[in-house]
Amino acid sequence: MGAAWRMGKGAGGAGAGGGGGGGAGGWLYALLCAWLWEQVRGQCPEGCQCAWESHTVLCVDAGLREVPQDLPTDTVSLHLERNLIRRIPEYAFSELLHLQDLYLSHNRIESLASGALRHLNPELRLLDLSHNQLRQATREEFGGTRAKTRLYHNPWHCDCALQELMQTLNLEPETVNGIVCESSARSAGEGSRWEEPAAGSHAGHSLVKLLDAGVNFCSMQRKTTDVAMLVTMFVWFFMVIVYVVYYVRQNQAEARRHLEYLKSLPSPQKAPTETDTLSTGF
Repeated sequence: MGAAWRMGKGAGGAGAGGGGGGGAGGWLYALLCAWLWEQVRGQCPEGCQCAWESHTVLCVDAGLREVPQDLPTDTVSLHLERNLIRRIPEYAFSELLHLQDLYLSHNRIESLASGALRHLNPELRLLDLSHNQLRQATREEFGGTRAKTRLYHNPWHCDCALQELMQTLNLEPETVNGIVCESSARSAGEGSRWEEPAAGSHAGHSLVKLLDAGVNFCSMQRKTTDVAMLVTMFVWFFMVIVYVVYYVRQNQAEARRHLEYLKSLPSPQKAPTETDTLSTGF
């Protein structure tokens, strides 16, 4: 299908050239057009449709398990919806220097490689990651993209990293309320770090509405970090005290043993002096 779509324009041009040139010239022109068409055909990934005029690549519902590596470098709009893609590797789109619209919705994307979207064209207009399996994401993975971004319908774990990402991205206003916490970070004293969706105080709530209501996941993280640091310092201080006490007691025991050893030694006899010898002789 991808070849047929691109062939439509080329075949028409070949026919027109053949009618105008005629004879051997027409055949040569037709062969040249066929060769050029083969070159173009090789750039369209298997199972995809490539439109030459609009520089659009459609790989919708193609059963893909990864991002195709042989995408045309002049692609402006890339549709990868409704596939089986689980991960976006780094440099997946680094050669698409003219890319403006990237559709990745309705896949099974669970993770983004560090900097996976950092190499996107700065002129990217739309980034659609909705309807996937993303739970966590950071600013480093998205880089500095200013594209309108869709992140709704993902099982998000709401924490400080996601909060910072939300404040960085240009989220699509119409879909931003669809970014819902399936689980969330707990504040200090609330038990475990991860909440079960049924029991979590923030599970099932829109992240934007939580932030507007004053919830700050980063302050929760700082409290947890402070408590952990305090516990670590206490344990370290306790270990130092135990070591000092042990060292002092060992030294005291050694000193007592040495003193008892000295006491057990026989007293040294007094050596006769020269005066004593002379007096004895007289």
